[in-house]
Amino acid sequence: MELHDIHGIDVAAAPGSVWSALSATLDRALGSRRARLLARGLGCRETTPRGPPTAPGSTVPGFVVTAASAPSALVLEGRHRFAVYRLAFEITGREGGSRVTARTDATFPGVCGLLYRAIVLGPLHAPATRAILRGLRRRAERLNTSAPSSS
Repeated sequence: MELHDIHGIDVAAAPGSVWSALSATLDRALGSRRARLLARGLGCRETTPRGPPTAPGSTVPGFVVTAASAPSALVLEGRHRFAVYRLAFEITGREGGSRVTARTDATFPGVCGLLYRAIVLGPLHAPATRAILRGLRRRAERLNTSAPSSS
């Protein structure tokens, strides 16, 4: 069983501000004590944050950063007992700001993986991804309005 899921949001901030906010957002969303406990419980290899969440080789609970190209793309990958997954963020500049897209690709091997997807991931994944994107938008727009304007 596979999952391919895409969510996007428009942000009234330049890609550089969005990239800066992405690090803080991931740190808050995935670096919490709750995320560390969940990662341990699921059997993830990465259970503690190491390094900035936007630097290749860094980790956040459940993920390792496998690719980063500031300010346009970030790829996180992970695995646990029930799934192998990839979360990719793409930031594109557009008139008035940026568009951020979060794409999740995952496989759920075996019967336990199928049950995990149906019972746990089904009702939680999309709302969690949308919440991360909304938090990112708030941070980026706050950064954008507090940045000094150039004249």
